[in-house]
Amino acid sequence: MTETSSTRSADSEAQAPGPSRLRRLMRFIPLVAPVLLWAVPCWVLLHAGQHWPLPVTVVGTVLFVLGLVGMPLAMTRGHGRRQQDRAAIIGDTLLGASWILFTWSVLLGVLLRLALTVAGVGGSQDRARIVTWAVLGVTAVLLVWGYAEARRVPRVRRLDVRLPRLGAGLDGLRVALITDTHYGPLDRARWSARVCETVNTLEADLVCHTGDIADGTAERRRAQAVPLGSVRATRARVYVTGNHEYYSEAQGWVDLMDELGWEPLRNRHLLLERGGDTLVVAGVDDVTAESSGLAGHRAHLTGALDGADPDLPVLLLAHQPKFVDRAAAAGVDLQLSGHTHGGQIWPFHHLVGIDQPALAGLSHHGARTLLYTSRGTGFWGPPFRVFAPSEITLLVLRSPHLATAP
Repeated sequence: MTETSSTRSADSEAQAPGPSRLRRLMRFIPLVAPVLLWAVPCWVLLHAGQHWPLPVTVVGTVLFVLGLVGMPLAMTRGHGRRQQDRAAIIGDTLLGASWILFTWSVLLGVLLRLALTVAGVGGSQDRARIVTWAVLGVTAVLLVWGYAEARRVPRVRRLDVRLPRLGAGLDGLRVALITDTHYGPLDRARWSARVCETVNTLEADLVCHTGDIADGTAERRRAQAVPLGSVRATRARVYVTGNHEYYSEAQGWVDLMDELGWEPLRNRHLLLERGGDTLVVAGVDDVTAESSGLAGHRAHLTGALDGADPDLPVLLLAHQPKFVDRAAAAGVDLQLSGHTHGGQIWPFHHLVGIDQPALAGLSHHGARTLLYTSRGTGFWGPPFRVFAPSEITLLVLRSPHLATAP
């Protein structure tokens, strides 16, 4: 959220007391959210009709308090100025674990308890104990499974995408999409190499990375990113920035991707020709670029399409799905995006949906614009993916014309 400028006059503040109060309230969310994440499970598991032996109640409550205090401290040390990777790993893991525990404490604490009551199972303490063990069991299973899902090489998702303006010579063009690799505190250099090997098996004509390469500077995460230089494409490898680049010296990432042989599409385009037909492949900086204050960085679609024949089909790379409103207004045929992670840990996707027009998959916008939103190749922060599998995407572009390229 953008902070109110310190130079705004007292008069203008007085004219808009509503937004000012809202901003003050928003500042309390980082304080309230951790309390809820730890306090609700603590109440459901230890205090809501449980009557555990006193040592169990005391030790359990102390553990929850340690989690409540330790999680924000670890995340501050890990993601703040100090950038301590070990602290980030601890904080991120606690965040993911507390979210899963909170979710299922709420769901099972209400629904399962109600079902047991309706079914007449035991007394209130028996029902409370059943809920406790159910919450702990579900949480343990989801943590193990979610960790494995986050750390594995993503499965390939293949789909045909029909573009009415695509010429017959371009029919069958293979576009591989990776995004949101989020190289970070957990060293994933080997994972990165295996992802690139998988991409190479797709024999793509065009390979795209739609941003959020890493959490950290290019210098710091270089070893994890270097395997991207091994990716092969018969035509081009293209890249656009995501919002996380602008937390970590974005220009360094642009320069590194250029060094690795990828073509950064910073508000510009290239032409891909085959069989006598042409596709405009354009890219824009992330929508947060301008507010980052980095000179020359902003999302500028007009600049990206400048000089392109308006009768040619356009494939646009834009990190965030919500850029599709501008893409549709400009008549873009297909936008490729990431950013959402598909929610990453269920049911966080409901919050993502407040900010973005699409969560995952193919969607239609405006008269002719298609948007493909990837769930992402890696993960951000908590090393878990629950009901939101990662993906490497292969889109095969199809022309409505009868001729088909070999």
